[in-house]
Amino acid sequence: MSGRTRLSLCAAAATLMAACSLLPLVSPATWILQATLLLAVQSGVGAAARRVPLARPLTVAAQALVTLLLLTLVFARGQALAGLVPGPDAFRHFADLLQQGSDDVGRYAIPAPLTGGIRLMLVGGVLVIGLIVDTLAVTFRSAAPAGLPLLALYSVAAGLSSGGADWLWFLVAAAGYLMLLLAEGRDRLSQWGRVFGGTSRAAGGEPSSAVAPARTGRRIGAVALGVALVVPLALPAMRGGLLNAAGAGVGAGVGDGGTISAVNPLVSLRDSLNVDEDRTVMSLRTDNGNTSDLYLRIVSLDDFDGTTWRPSQRHIIGVPDSFPTPPGLGRDVKRTETTTVIAAADWYAQDWLPMPYPPSGVRIKGSWRYEPVGMTLVGDHGQNTRGLTYTVKSLDVQPTPGQLAAAPEPPPALKTEYTKVPSSLPADVARTARRVTARSANHYEQAVKLQDWFAATGGFQYDTQVEVGSGPQAISRFLKDKRGFCVHYSFAMAAMARTLGIPARVAVGFAPGAPQGDGTVSVGLKDAHAWPELYFEGIGWTRFEPTPSRGTVPSYTRSDIPGSTLPDQTVPSHAASAAPSTAPSASQGCTPVMRKLQECASPAAQAAPHRDDKGPKWYAVLTWTLGGLAVLVLPLSPLLWRSRVRSVRLGPHGRGEADAAAHTLAVWQELTDTAWDFGIPPDESQTPRKAAARIVRLGHLDPVTAASVHRLADAVEQVLYAPRPRPVAGLAEEVRRVTAGLRGTAGRGARLRATFVPRSTARLAWALSARWASLKAHASATRPSLRRPSGQQG
Repeated sequence: MSGRTRLSLCAAAATLMAACSLLPLVSPATWILQATLLLAVQSGVGAAARRVPLARPLTVAAQALVTLLLLTLVFARGQALAGLVPGPDAFRHFADLLQQGSDDVGRYAIPAPLTGGIRLMLVGGVLVIGLIVDTLAVTFRSAAPAGLPLLALYSVAAGLSSGGADWLWFLVAAAGYLMLLLAEGRDRLSQWGRVFGGTSRAAGGEPSSAVAPARTGRRIGAVALGVALVVPLALPAMRGGLLNAAGAGVGAGVGDGGTISAVNPLVSLRDSLNVDEDRTVMSLRTDNGNTSDLYLRIVSLDDFDGTTWRPSQRHIIGVPDSFPTPPGLGRDVKRTETTTVIAAADWYAQDWLPMPYPPSGVRIKGSWRYEPVGMTLVGDHGQNTRGLTYTVKSLDVQPTPGQLAAAPEPPPALKTEYTKVPSSLPADVARTARRVTARSANHYEQAVKLQDWFAATGGFQYDTQVEVGSGPQAISRFLKDKRGFCVHYSFAMAAMARTLGIPARVAVGFAPGAPQGDGTVSVGLKDAHAWPELYFEGIGWTRFEPTPSRGTVPSYTRSDIPGSTLPDQTVPSHAASAAPSTAPSASQGCTPVMRKLQECASPAAQAAPHRDDKGPKWYAVLTWTLGGLAVLVLPLSPLLWRSRVRSVRLGPHGRGEADAAAHTLAVWQELTDTAWDFGIPPDESQTPRKAAARIVRLGHLDPVTAASVHRLADAVEQVLYAPRPRPVAGLAEEVRRVTAGLRGTAGRGARLRATFVPRSTARLAWALSARWASLKAHASATRPSLRRPSGQQG
């Protein structure tokens, strides 16, 4: 097997090893097998093209063309010509798949289901990275820069994954890159002859020092890899917390179509609130006479790990014609079935369906699935609420305080699941809950006292300027500072209720909107809200409102504390007037200053995600990514070009006299360019001997380095003037010695400029200018004359 073929295999293997870091992001991971097969074909085409041999640009073009054909065959066969050649329909299909993949990436958390769009993004991304790595490491024989695309591939996975095995994937990716570097080094050393094969021994039986480069490279790689793995363990970790504005995860899912696969209801809050005016999310019309209690619930968060609340992984089924009776609701509790027609804005793309709770039936178009435990609907295969109008039948449950107070203990299984509190929750949370609810006769009284304490008697203030908390101590800090927004209150009350043995969860959705003059209710982005739900046997999940000045206090929890400042339950959300109005929703504003400081970033409001049609498309993201890479690479282009030229000039050459002469002149050119980089411009009018003396004098070189310069000048004079020039060995090493001497005598600024902004790159501009002039001259010489021959009649 040739060195190039071995290097090509190593490049493909390194790409696949880096791609393994993407395996935890998607389930199932069968895409990696498809990527492996296509990458093998891509690498084989490159190896064949180099063996012909084709010019480097043609090799890259052949691989790119085959990659496009492979992707068309796999993903757009039905839209392609003859099932293989991509046409306009195929490219439109690619665009649709990429858009779907972008939507799915924003919709699902880890592990996401392997949808068609995500599969194209994964397989296509691996092939693109593989093409770049193969081009750099094999076609252009520069393995070191190939680490940048490998790093980009690993960084995508590291930025999305939160698993404990991230170090393992880093180890695999780094090992692949080191393998690629060692393969390139071995290929370069093999071209110098048998002495570098690693089997020769010096006198006395000691290994030859010729194997030192490879052995040293392996040792450096092993040490660097160990440091990269060990050092982060000593650094402080950064993690999200209970009140993290970004919202920490939402639980894992298997993505098999039978479960909700980690759909995140706490995303894009900043996008939702980063507008100067409150945008209308939806308008609704209902036959419920009391719209002040019309909360629209999106999803419930029932998994509490001490750091954050998230929805549990649940099985989903087809949407039934009529929903079952809500869990826990008894026959003797008063209820009224109401009908609400909801029209979502054409820009509001919510994956979960906002509905009054508890729903008893839904009429809606599209592909939706039903989650029975939370009684919620979630879109399937990219389905969302954008522009939809749907009808929801729901129950307006009206328990009395007596029924709540007399509620028996819930079933043991339900109580166990919804009263779990992690050991990391600070003990003062439970102590505060017991103190606030002291002398309560039952769980209902405890719940009302908690609500009243947060909303009226505890001295809490609704404040969006409070810093977002993080970590297990977030609830304790909130209880001490007594300032926060709805997510603080709902999260804290639900956690405290669990410590008292009351089943609790957090609901996210929209507080009641503002009635309009035409009889509808307008719900805006800033009506996004979070509230606790507590379970009482015989009534079911029951809403409470601990957040001051937000939402409405349920009538069954009306406070009997003298002088209570609880808001009237007939007052809609955000102090909007209860009278009909033709004006838009008058929600409480979030000023630009508050948005700039991220003081509106309530994770509960993140339950109102949307995807604006004006948001960035996949091609815009790709353009910006490529632009960012160009910004990073362009400043390094002189360094990369100079390194490439140096490696070619000092690299291996043929053994014939003509080859030796060309190599000698190339080495001399490298010497003069290196001196130019360090501030000694070339003087083409001088002989090699005088030019060498000038470099020694201006470079302040020591005698040993000066002798190397003069030996190079002698070799050049042999080539230029001797009838039969003698090949001279070791010229490349002489240049390296001179380069080290010039670097040793130069100042720091001169060394940096010689490395990053070498003066000799001016030769590239000269070469391009000469090439352009040659093309112009050739075009002028071949342009047909427009003059008529003499004597020709018009």
